[in-house]
Amino acid sequence: MRERKKQRTRDALIRSALELFTAHGYDATTIDEIAEAVDVSQRTFFRYFASKEEVVFAVHEMVEARFVEELERRPAAEAPLEALHNAVMTSWDDIGGAIQSVIPLELHMRTYQMIESTPALMAAHWRRYSELEEQIARLIARREGVDVATDPRPRVVVAAFSGVMRVAGKVWGEGEDVSVESIREITEQYLAQICPAVCGDWRG
Repeated sequence: MRERKKQRTRDALIRSALELFTAHGYDATTIDEIAEAVDVSQRTFFRYFASKEEVVFAVHEMVEARFVEELERRPAAEAPLEALHNAVMTSWDDIGGAIQSVIPLELHMRTYQMIESTPALMAAHWRRYSELEEQIARLIARREGVDVATDPRPRVVVAAFSGVMRVAGKVWGEGEDVSVESIREITEQYLAQICPAVCGDWRG
């Protein structure tokens, strides 16, 4: 019961913070305002989060962790890009429900848009993405039995995959359909174009 109460408080802080950030701006919102919206103290806020930035990316971290877990479970027979593709598509099968257990998908989209328009958050987003890419590249290297320090292929394939994922996310964020089906369809469409775009004859 105690753990459930803690989880409810954490989820309430995330939702209230994101509502305030997207309504009034990240820089203009204070930690005191977030805590007050949930009727807890500032001290309680810091029990769950070290900063405002950490709250912003809390749901993103959940999504990323779900993807990494799925990637680790992909069959060894799958080629790297195939494993990445299948992991992200499979993770989207249930991640929508996980997101909505904390915040509405519509708020998740507004948060994405808010990050894109806030320089400090974009800098943090790129830093986090770089760290995630390195984690995934090392995971791919282990799967394939190669050394990421001497073999460029894991980082190359992850860079291509990550670039497409960022484009797909941007297209979704600029659209009006906030559904999981929408982001899944856009992701599938863009990932399917990696090989044709890189290796195919565009004029053929």
